[in-house]
Amino acid sequence: MMWWSNGWGWGGWLLMVFTMVAVWGFVAWLVVTLIRPPDSRSGRRPDAQDILAERFARGEIDEEEFTRRKAALRS
Repeated sequence: MMWWSNGWGWGGWLLMVFTMVAVWGFVAWLVVTLIRPPDSRSGRRPDAQDILAERFARGEIDEEEFTRRKAALRS
């Protein structure tokens, strides 16, 4: 029996290969999207208090300046 003689030919094989690449690409994209932390998906920009806390954590400003600026932001 020669099953391959009445098949799709090379065009069918290429279509199957491209379809499988697209399906696996979609699955990979879906997994990455679901695993990524929520903040990186939302595109939320940090507010002034977040930036101030980051600067304090990096040591760019001391505690006195941090508390003074934090009070100024709240008023």
